[in-house]
Amino acid sequence: MIIDEIEIRVRYGETDQMGVVHHGNYALYLEMARTEWLRSLGVSYKEMEDKGIMLPVISMSLNYKKSAFYDEVIKVKTILKKQPSVKIDFDFEITNQKGELLVLANTVLAFINMETKRPIKCPKYILDLIPE
Repeated sequence: MIIDEIEIRVRYGETDQMGVVHHGNYALYLEMARTEWLRSLGVSYKEMEDKGIMLPVISMSLNYKKSAFYDEVIKVKTILKKQPSVKIDFDFEITNQKGELLVLANTVLAFINMETKRPIKCPKYILDLIPE
């Protein structure tokens, strides 16, 4: 299991009039966390796309526990659930500066050949970076 964690400061434009993060912004936070998770392995998402592979989200679930607010620094923990195959499955925990749990989330993405638009197995160069 590989875990990575990033910090994000909530920007004003991500909130409603009460200063609460709009629920739609959490999808962006998860995307940022997944991209940084890959980068922590030494994999650039851009380079992966340059090699003809994309990773569209095929499933996403979020369970909101508590609100995040303007100017707070939140932490997004990304957890790889299992060895990827054609799909890669992540769990996320989002907490505030006090360590309070804000959101539990999950995303499933599929490895897709950009030319054929068909699913493919996780590239070997990525699998080689993930301990079993």
